[in-house]
Amino acid sequence: MARATRHFILGCIWHITHRCHKKEFLLKFAHDRFRFVSWLLEARRRFSLQILNYAVTSNHVHLLVKDSGNAKSIPSAIQLVAGRTAQEYNHRKARKGAFWEDRYHATAVESGAHLRRCLVYIDLNMVRAGVVRHPVEWIHGGYHEIQGNRRRNRLLSLDILAELTETGSSEELAKSYRGWVDDALTSGAFQREEHWTKSLAVGSDFYVKKIQTLLGGRGKGRVVDTAADFFSLRESPPLYESNFDPENRPIEQNKGYFWDKMD
Repeated sequence: MARATRHFILGCIWHITHRCHKKEFLLKFAHDRFRFVSWLLEARRRFSLQILNYAVTSNHVHLLVKDSGNAKSIPSAIQLVAGRTAQEYNHRKARKGAFWEDRYHATAVESGAHLRRCLVYIDLNMVRAGVVRHPVEWIHGGYHEIQGNRRRNRLLSLDILAELTETGSSEELAKSYRGWVDDALTSGAFQREEHWTKSLAVGSDFYVKKIQTLLGGRGKGRVVDTAADFFSLRESPPLYESNFDPENRPIEQNKGYFWDKMD
């Protein structure tokens, strides 16, 4: 499979999804999920990565991140986390071969209301899978830290997240976030939504068209889809199928906007 040309837009919020090789459950043990999170913490320290949310399942991961003004911070961080997680697993299991799919998919997300929806979507991943009834029951995600339950080795940039979600403070963010999650669970609005995993960008009409312009030649030929309250920039036609719904299904890649692994 050919690699896509690396392209990165500074200052954007990115929802990154990456699956294990050949749909394998290589993250099915809690030990390996904890190791992934540990390396994510190290990546934040090394590359000044702003981590806004995450979810680690048995065979794929979700990351919501923002750079700190360095174009290499996100791809370098992903290279470190993915590489070290794979190395440790293969060494422990005396295993050879790929751990991850070659490429990961990234969707640019507009701040404000669209970011708030993406946050909830990530933390409800295991609810959609039928593994838990509420994200508080899944420790390998950002819900607990947003609620202020993590005192040591904090991973999330809560002050930045509060600003980007327009909630004002980490305390108000925690209170509001409980409400957003509970509203989604009560209304049943937690089904799979492909625009979070198949699009190049999600947000307002202005935001999506701005990303399309910034992509230059890579933005040409993309389709801007319109929904009731958001727009998304998508490929047309898609080359790959995607399904991030249940925990026991893989992240499927589409011909989208990818950052390659660093050389």
